[in-house]
Amino acid sequence: MTEKEKAAMGMLYDGNYEPTMAKERADCKASCFELNSTSPAMREKRAEIFKRIVGKSGENVLVESPFWCDYGYNIEIGENFYANHGLVILDPAKVKFGDNVFIAPNCGFYTAGHPLVKDERNLGLEYALPITVGSDVWIGGNVVVLPGVSIGDGAVIGAGSVVTKDVGANMLAYGNPCREIRKITEEDRGKIPCQKKR
Repeated sequence: MTEKEKAAMGMLYDGNYEPTMAKERADCKASCFELNSTSPAMREKRAEIFKRIVGKSGENVLVESPFWCDYGYNIEIGENFYANHGLVILDPAKVKFGDNVFIAPNCGFYTAGHPLVKDERNLGLEYALPITVGSDVWIGGNVVVLPGVSIGDGAVIGAGSVVTKDVGANMLAYGNPCREIRKITEEDRGKIPCQKKR
């Protein structure tokens, strides 16, 4: 079994020293560098580069620079996707976004993790678990989503959250660790979420 196959199965694998995966990462980083070095005014060229990086992408996608990922081919993005500056996706496992997903600055989606035991970690071993983000999701600034997490349709993740477990559909969730606060309802329509009452 190859290291890549082990990664896809959620097993410990050599993520640091295996030559094929190292080359794939290097090639992907070169493409990310090209994207990040291309002027924002060159939208068509940026879109072309981005589509080359990711495995699957809708047509209406805008990702601001800088953007970084490990492999790219494990990323799937739906329609009407926007990511502000500083998006990082560590994708040795699948990372899937639905339609109408909005991501604020400096967010990270990390499918990769490392063993707790130092001897295993020092061998370059890691594991990868997929991340799924549903449709109609808004993710606030400086959010980190950890391996194996699913975020349901219509959810809102508050700024600064560290998402360690699943978040249900239409839930407002925030904190470190992130936790579901309440359901988003029709009573929220027309309100500014963080506006203080006077």
